[in-house]
Amino acid sequence: MKNGAFSDYKVFTGNSHTELAEEIASIMGKPLGKATVTKFSDGEISVNLWESVRGIDVYIVQPTCNPVNDNLMELLIMIDAMKRASAGRINAVIPYYGYARQDRKAKARDPITAKLVADLIVAAGADRVVTMDLHANQIQGYFNIPVDHLVGMPILARYFKEKALEDVVIVSPDHGSVTRARNMAEYLNCPIAIVDKRRPEPNKSEIMNIIGNIEGKNCIIIDDMIDTAGTITNAANAIKDLGATAVYACATHPVLSGPAVERIEKSAIEELALLNTTPIPEEKKIDKMKFLSVAPIFAEAMTRVFTNGSISKLFD
Repeated sequence: MKNGAFSDYKVFTGNSHTELAEEIASIMGKPLGKATVTKFSDGEISVNLWESVRGIDVYIVQPTCNPVNDNLMELLIMIDAMKRASAGRINAVIPYYGYARQDRKAKARDPITAKLVADLIVAAGADRVVTMDLHANQIQGYFNIPVDHLVGMPILARYFKEKALEDVVIVSPDHGSVTRARNMAEYLNCPIAIVDKRRPEPNKSEIMNIIGNIEGKNCIIIDDMIDTAGTITNAANAIKDLGATAVYACATHPVLSGPAVERIEKSAIEELALLNTTPIPEEKKIDKMKFLSVAPIFAEAMTRVFTNGSISKLFD
């Protein structure tokens, strides 16, 4: 074998997002590996691999989205099964990394769960992780193995570029997303604005200030994830009230829990572009939402991992 390259690879998946795994595998020109992940009657997870993985590169596509604990355990047990079946290199492909928001001690006696999960994945036997838009970039450093950190922004930016909107301003819904907004603004060659929200005192409603000019502009809000949609819908409504012509929004991870869909439906957002890093049940899909696939970028990254190609060149 030249350059330590493996002669073949296989793509497997658990139950968390089979649709995305199938799409990735078909782009790579492979059938999905034969494996079944079920539960025993007492709720324990059972993994069966029905084909040999000895000495080959394996990719396990498994976002750790809701139900996060089941999906995480499926991933860990699949990694263990692959390791014990003598797989060559085990690559955990985690489009959405659950527990990422617990990435530091926000107050005394908090756990740092994002680090704990990283330790579990490494301990199970993964050799590499391929993920997208981690909630905090430093989570890459929680792993003692290589992490390929893909970026969803170019897919979203291309989509909006094709819409050919005029007078565009990219809006960061809070201070945490400023870098993301700046990168997208650079791509679309337009200015940015920042929503500055503050509570004057506990339980008083937030005051929204907008840093930057949004009056008469087409605003695009960008965030890494939409969970309960409070941040993004409040920002959208404030921008519209303060004179924006139209408000669009986009995010990488459509977590959409609790009142999210209802909030989006009622908000000033005209269109919401989302990536399919987590599966979306049909009942949560509304006309305002536009779904774009991450399968091509993951397929390309996985191919480059297999051939020892450059991942960073993907984003040049």
